[in-house]
Amino acid sequence: MLHDPAQLDLMFQALADPARRQMVDRLSRGPASVSQLAEPLAMSLSAVVQHLNVLEASGLVRTEKLGRVRTCRIEPQALRAAERWINERRLAWERRLDRLGDFLAETKDES
Repeated sequence: MLHDPAQLDLMFQALADPARRQMVDRLSRGPASVSQLAEPLAMSLSAVVQHLNVLEASGLVRTEKLGRVRTCRIEPQALRAAERWINERRLAWERRLDRLGDFLAETKDES
């Protein structure tokens, strides 16, 4: 998943919305029904379902229906993929800044 740019784009687009981030935050504490996810949000149940569809399409959330209740769960693998992508960029920048710091220290010592 990490090397699939389209999937990564879907994840970051899904997380760009505050309501969806709130849902992901809630689901990171454990599974929840659609009604439970909708409770703190100032939107219709239909709008919540649309947001969940975006989260499902991104791979961040999985839902299953048992009877009349749709239960949502976070997909940890998808979050790990996004985390790895971010960490790779952070580490690259840290290495660059370390090299710049070393260069500046050497330049200062030469003066």
